[in-house]
Amino acid sequence: MNVSIIGTGRWGSFIAWYVNRVGHSITICGEESAPDFIELRDKRTNGTVTFSHDTLITSDIDKALLSDIIIISVPSQALRALMERISKRSLENKVFILCMKGIEISTGKRLTEIAREFLAESCKIAVWIGPGHPQEFVKGVPNCMVIDSDDQSTKEMLVDNLSSDLIRFYYGCDLIGNEIGAAAKNVIGIAAGMLDGLGISSLKGALMSRAPYEVAKLIDAMGGQGKSAYGLCHLGDYEATVFSKFSHNRMFGEMYVKGEKYDKLAEGYYTALAIEKLCTRLNVEMPICHEIYSVLYEGKPPKDAIEALFSRTLKYEF
Repeated sequence: MNVSIIGTGRWGSFIAWYVNRVGHSITICGEESAPDFIELRDKRTNGTVTFSHDTLITSDIDKALLSDIIIISVPSQALRALMERISKRSLENKVFILCMKGIEISTGKRLTEIAREFLAESCKIAVWIGPGHPQEFVKGVPNCMVIDSDDQSTKEMLVDNLSSDLIRFYYGCDLIGNEIGAAAKNVIGIAAGMLDGLGISSLKGALMSRAPYEVAKLIDAMGGQGKSAYGLCHLGDYEATVFSKFSHNRMFGEMYVKGEKYDKLAEGYYTALAIEKLCTRLNVEMPICHEIYSVLYEGKPPKDAIEALFSRTLKYEF
């Protein structure tokens, strides 16, 4: 297959490396002025993955859109602007794979919903989500992930062509649940980092138990299957998010409560606001996500947020 990857950040670069590793030719496309693109173009490496000179690394999006399969890995809140650019080209019968995890703040829409607004009906859309970090994958540490789509044949084609000894893919069966679960996972990652920063990491066990329960309620309210919160898209991604030193969201949360600046992208920061808006609109109670929102956007002291969770009305676990 000829595959293009739009986005040259840590994850997009790894995806390109992986797709090439399993035997497909790749084109990598990034923003001309972006530091990560410049480094990759000039050095052919970003310190984690390395590409041969046979790999086209370009800022020309028209060249990237020549491929039949186009993978997108950009910040979730930037997807709409990218899709507007893409929609100016006449594209038919392309497969788009979204590898980001987020919810649009202004609309509450899932990322596949945004992409569908701008693509011809003949184009198919899928998501590639689940646990793992580039730093571990390139060392040969395997993991399991999910590919989901509302088009069954597209889903099967992608899983069959991308599976390997490094990533075992599962066929997703709940596009709504997988997207929401994957996005919400980043908010829980921030919560875990805050617990680390406060020196109460032992609460992560309770966090891991209660968080999927409330995320499942949001998935149900949006028309998905609540059980997806307990799959690879959410709970299955916790080790890589709640504990890992490589997790941007966990590190953001830890440094936030310590009053230190973190300059990497933490998607959970934006997703916390999007989820708060969705919960208000759908009348869904998500106490953990709400307290993270209160800390990040209303200035609530993190210790007060913990106390608020512990002072809630006593109830049965299930």
